[in-house]
Amino acid sequence: MFDNRHLLLRHIRRDKFLYLMVIPGLLFFIIFKYVPMYGITIAFKDYRISRGVLASPWVGLKHFERFFLSPDFARVMINTTLISFYKLIIGFPVPILFAILLNELHSLVFKRTVQTIAYLPHFISWVVIGNLVLMMLSPKTGLISAMITSVTGIKLNLLMDPNYFRSVLVVSDIWKEMGWSAIVYLAALAGVDPTLYEAADIDGASRGRKMWSITLPSIINVIIIMLILRVGRILDAGFEQVLIMANPLVNDVAEIIDTYVYKVGMLQAEYSYSTAANLFKSIVGLIMVLMVNSIAKKWEADL
Repeated sequence: MFDNRHLLLRHIRRDKFLYLMVIPGLLFFIIFKYVPMYGITIAFKDYRISRGVLASPWVGLKHFERFFLSPDFARVMINTTLISFYKLIIGFPVPILFAILLNELHSLVFKRTVQTIAYLPHFISWVVIGNLVLMMLSPKTGLISAMITSVTGIKLNLLMDPNYFRSVLVVSDIWKEMGWSAIVYLAALAGVDPTLYEAADIDGASRGRKMWSITLPSIINVIIIMLILRVGRILDAGFEQVLIMANPLVNDVAEIIDTYVYKVGMLQAEYSYSTAANLFKSIVGLIMVLMVNSIAKKWEADL
């Protein structure tokens, strides 16, 4: 124990400036991430603002039971799971494919132009994006609605139809985040050994074969890491997006845990109940991360 402590002190003295650089990041996480975690105790109390967190009485799992037995539980869980699942299954591969295709471009000017255009939506608020989608899908003046009507002859209101609303959420989310999500994969592709492609050219491999046999295996570790992080947010179905784009006609297929927590917690002042619902979502995310990480390790060991 003494030797380990002495070794640690020696490393700190040697790399003192590096440790000093770490301090701001540590303080940020401690102050804004870990200290507020004390607030989860509200989920186990009958919290009253007038009495404060400490003086509010403990009620155990009362609010969790109330959430699970609520008639809204099945609806918000199904909506959240389906929307998140669609975004994961359809949206997760898109940035990978986009990064691989972008990496194949030889014109640097065209490549940078496409990158810039694809990145831009990420920096625009969902308030703007949501209203843009509303205008584009408007049955009277929307460009996309007009195109659909001209091709099919059917006048659709995609934002008012429960059968199409989830698809609108998924497609608009992919459009907004595709370019930004591809940055990690583009960085990984930059580290692929070019001699592998040269050897494949000598063997007469086609471009598709090189993408499948060299490019994808070379970035598989990055893909797995990003998948683990994405699965950890499996119940994050897009609070701002749904809140802005949803309407009473599609509420049965659009209400997710986050919007439910907002309405119950902020608008109805049910702080303990909403905290319990949100804590349940976080626990599910943690379990999913551990499961996917375990599966990924076993899969990597079998390779």
